[in-house]
Amino acid sequence: MTQTPWMSHYPSFVEPELAALPAAHLPEMVRTASSQYADTIAFTQCMPNGMNGSLTFKEVDELSDQFAIYLRETVGVTAGERVALQMPNCLSYPVAAFGVLKAGCVLVNTNPLYTPSEMIHQFSDSGATVLVVIDMFADRLDAVLPQTNIHTVVTTKIGEFFPPVIAGVIRLVQKVWNRSLPAITVEHTPFRDALKAGKSAAPSAQVGSYLDGVTADSVAALQYTGGTTGVAKGAMLTQTNLIANTMQTISMAGSFLRPGKETVMTALPLYHVFAFTLNLLSFYHLGARNILIPTPRPPSNLKRAFENYTVTWLTGVNTLFQALLKERWFQDSPPASLRASAAGGMALHTSVAKQWREMVGTPIVEGYGLTESSPVLTFNPLDGTARDGTIGIPVPSTLVRCVDDEGHDVPVGQAGELFAKGPQIMAGYWNKPEETAAAITDGWLHTGDVAEMDADGFFTVVDRKKDVILVSGFNVYPNEVEDQIAAVPGVLEVGVIGLPDEKSGERVEAFVVASHPPPSSEAIRAYCRTHLAAYKVPQRVTIIDELPKSPIGKILRRQLRSTATGEIATQSGSTDEKGSAK
Repeated sequence: MTQTPWMSHYPSFVEPELAALPAAHLPEMVRTASSQYADTIAFTQCMPNGMNGSLTFKEVDELSDQFAIYLRETVGVTAGERVALQMPNCLSYPVAAFGVLKAGCVLVNTNPLYTPSEMIHQFSDSGATVLVVIDMFADRLDAVLPQTNIHTVVTTKIGEFFPPVIAGVIRLVQKVWNRSLPAITVEHTPFRDALKAGKSAAPSAQVGSYLDGVTADSVAALQYTGGTTGVAKGAMLTQTNLIANTMQTISMAGSFLRPGKETVMTALPLYHVFAFTLNLLSFYHLGARNILIPTPRPPSNLKRAFENYTVTWLTGVNTLFQALLKERWFQDSPPASLRASAAGGMALHTSVAKQWREMVGTPIVEGYGLTESSPVLTFNPLDGTARDGTIGIPVPSTLVRCVDDEGHDVPVGQAGELFAKGPQIMAGYWNKPEETAAAITDGWLHTGDVAEMDADGFFTVVDRKKDVILVSGFNVYPNEVEDQIAAVPGVLEVGVIGLPDEKSGERVEAFVVASHPPPSSEAIRAYCRTHLAAYKVPQRVTIIDELPKSPIGKILRRQLRSTATGEIATQSGSTDEKGSAK
């Protein structure tokens, strides 16, 4: 029987088990929130210079109805067809995403920065027939479409739904100054025209009939994962998976989430499952205002949004919080309205959490999850009992355990692969029954992460199973080494990997992005020697310009290893000199 010591550590406002879900499917949940908060602002897109546009809950509801009608009546898609969205955070995203769901179709979130080969794989694998794409990247479609099943392309603009004058200025800057608008040579329909077609094709009342065959177990989204460790696979997230995880997340936050009163900054991309569930679904359900940031890089892109809006919540990854802490404008005027911040996607360094609380004065807590779990599995309580360095305790209706290589539970305090079970666990991988069977056993998801559980039920992710470094038979976990190096003054970012070594099998190497002047390699290694066992101390520390990252800012160790065995590994001379890992 699975041990559940965390049950006694839930805050008083958290019920261990979820109550009945508030909706049978996501369109119903969207419709309810849209009605309840109709005339309040749902989304505001803020550009780096402060230019902005907004949509109310009622407008989002009506426009997404129109898009659903367009898909079903004009394009002729049927229930269950896959529709791909490929755009950054913008006002078109929620309209298109909710429209796809209302049409009874399956949403396929796609990174707008994907290369043609990555697009071909994802579109072909999912069988997507319709693509909604930001026009800035539509020049790739000539090479992509012939190798996919996509027959309809809808293009949208970054300034879609902005006031006409502001939208015109943005368009002019893109065309003349940035020259970021390529010619689109494939047949396409502008988003506004698609909405007009939907509006005239049928009354909004028609939309309800599109959901006649949609059940709690119907797939709502194909969320692709595994691209950093192998060929990307589509996790089938059902209506229940996403609604349950929405409610699990809201439950863990308790009174820190006030219906109709929150303003969340969405700097992470909505096409990523973290922001999709937390920022889009959870905060829409709560009637919050969502401040959409098209790109958080550089971090100064968030400055005007923090200045112009009363932001009460921020979600992000360690690298985003770390970058903000280094910004002078953020240091001079930390957001006074911020009530709490949630970190996920990668380990939150203890030093970053400490600096954030000292500078901002409000809680920052770490959670944990995977694409395959919609994504949240654990979350640190917001009642003051959060524990730095841990991923918290399982969210309601979720079981988590640590097992050895034979599948047996390991004792408390020992490391083992983290297994999880709950209503948020995916139905499986799209068209990959063998990989599904390998990932889920008797309802238990094998996460591939190595973790420990303490006596109170708080979990600590030691590292990715594939990232563990074996030095002379001893396990070295990169997260632990990175956490120590991150505390060295002058270190901005750090990535730790294992490389082959003739004597020890593998050796620990660290790659650091630093301020000027950078700390010396020996200073970093000396700090490690006082805080880590000798076999964990990096044999070499290389100062580089930039670490390879995923779209949400997660450091890609696999890519770093590949680069290290090539370009960086061949660099000669001192490890204190500025190198390059681009």
